[in-house]
Parts: sequence; C-alpha cells; structure tokens
Amino acid sequence: MGREKKMSKTVSKGALIGFCNPLLDISTHVDEEYLNKYELKPANAILAEDKHLPIYEEISKHPNVEYIAGGAGQNTIRAAQWMLGVEGATTFVGCIGKDQYGAELRKQATQDGVNVQYMETTDKPTGTCAVLLINKDRSMVANLSAANLYKHDHIKENSHLLDNAQVVYITGFFITVSPDTILAVGKQASEQNKILSMNLSAPFIPQFFGEKLDECLNYVDLLFGNETEALAFGEKKGFGTNIEEIASKASLIPKANSQRERTVVFTQGPGKVVVAIGGKVQTHETPVVPKEEIVDLNGAGDCFVGGYLSQLLQGSDVARCVAAGCYCAGVCIRRSGITFPSTRPTFQ
Repeated sequence: MGREKKMSKTVSKGALIGFCNPLLDISTHVDEEYLNKYELKPANAILAEDKHLPIYEEISKHPNVEYIAGGAGQNTIRAAQWMLGVEGATTFVGCIGKDQYGAELRKQATQDGVNVQYMETTDKPTGTCAVLLINKDRSMVANLSAANLYKHDHIKENSHLLDNAQVVYITGFFITVSPDTILAVGKQASEQNKILSMNLSAPFIPQFFGEKLDECLNYVDLLFGNETEALAFGEKKGFGTNIEEIASKASLIPKANSQRERTVVFTQGPGKVVVAIGGKVQTHETPVVPKEEIVDLNGAGDCFVGGYLSQLLQGSDVARCVAAGCYCAGVCIRRSGITFPSTRPTFQ
C-alpha cells in the first residue's frame, strides 16, 4: 500500500531538529552475574545512581569495549540523516562538557552529516552511558553529567534552528533535564503548525515523570514507544494492558494543535507495529530478520524512529514511514553499535 509512494518532497537543511542528552556510549558484553551485581535488568534503561558509578571505569577496562557517539535522541537524528542523505538536513541540540569526550561527540556527529548545536559547559564533563550487552539485549545506565545542565536559554538564543525546522523530535529522557524547554518548543511548534514528535523512551518516564509527561503531551502530534514503555504508560494512565487499546486511547488525549490528529506508533520488537490515529488502529508487519544475522539490538528503536521521520519529512504515508523505520532498524541490528554503512540506503 504505502510502498508505492516514492520520495516526493525535497528536504531542506535543518528540516528535522532533535533534543536529547548527548552521551558517549561505552559498550561491552557482560553476563547475568554482572547485571545482578548492580541490580540491573536486560532490555531496560535507567539513570545512574551512586551505586552504579563504578561501572564506567570497570567496563572501560574490558578488552572489547567500544566508544560510540550516542544518546537516544542523537542516535535517531543520525539515523534520519543517513536515510535522508542531505547534508545538514538534521540538527541536534543538547549539552556537553568542554572536554575530549565532547570534542569526540561533535566530530562523530558532524561526520555523519548532522548539524550539531551543542550547549557547552565547564561545570561538568560530557555525559556517558554504559551499554551492557547480554544475549542480544542491552541494559543502559546513563550518567547524564553535562547533558543534565541544558538550559532553555540556549535554544532561545538560537531560535532560527526552530524556525527552519518542519519536524521536532524530543525524547522522554529530556523530561528529566529541561521540561521547560520541551513546553516552550512544543508551544512554538503548535502555534506554527510544525510536527512535534516525542518518544516515551523508557518505562520510568511515565512511571515517575507522569505529570510532566502529561504536560508535554499537550503539544505532541506523534508519539513513539516500544511495548514495554507502552504498557508502563497504559498502567499509569489506566488504559489497560492491550497495546492496541493503549495506542488508541493515547491518540485521543487532547492536545493544543487541533489541525492534525495525534499519531501513536508502538513497536513490539519482531511483532507488528501498532499505529493509532485519532483513535483508529492499524497494524503493520515487521520484516523478519534471521537470528543469525542479528549482531546487536541496541538502538533498534532509535533507528526505527529515524527511518520513520525521514519519510515523514518527505510527505510519505504511514505505511511507508513504518516500512522505512523497520528498514533502518534492520540495518542497525545487523551491525555492532549504532553505526551506519558508508553506502546510501537501499530502501525502496
């Protein structure tokens, strides 16, 4: 159905802008004993507590440790940039430290074609995220550090970045950093009829930041999440435990911009992608990736969103957006870390 709609819209520079926490991912394989040592779960993401701080130094000594420019939102923007192939089509905003790790993040993202517009601070070092890989799943422990210091004044001083954007993407993680920025950006997006997209990001966001999430949802036109996040959101909102029902009810939560209905997109790993628009639900098959081809599931959700947004910017329908999301996620999980081929996407 949607596959017949080809790229029909030229994407301008700065068309997609993302807000999140830029982090240096420190990625390594661990066993169940290591997760239990720090009371961690696979397929989960948390903010570091004091008891988790030794992890970063410990895993840095692992023989096969990898350092990757990361943070969920930056991963999505990098994925969209790769899919679009138009240099500078995407912009990323967040806070880093004035240090070597920050310089490396800037270098990596710029090489990927992203226009990075970081706020820099000397108060704290660049944030890090332990990515603990186990049985093709991952447990992520983020130490936001400098990323936690983002201030709304930064985007106010760089308002042209928002003026140029057609689609805004903000992760749920950013609620823990600068909810004021989300609300101000959301208000502007609503008034200018820009598409504001948001990700639930992790179960703890609806569980522990539900009030702030509700405020932000007033401006959200497009909501993403996986099945675990959807269930946490459904429980918090009293929407039940059926993913399709949760998506339908979430799509009907009132919002400021009445010019378009809210779209809710919930992925379910290899299961069907659930999409609800104005209460009406549709499902889309996820292409099968043979188990032997899967290298690393880390970042699959981030890349799905990047693929989806790349087609949304080109005026594609939902079916094609979902197909592009599945394609981009499929590329990601066949590679180690959230990296992309040097060749152009083959998505048709």
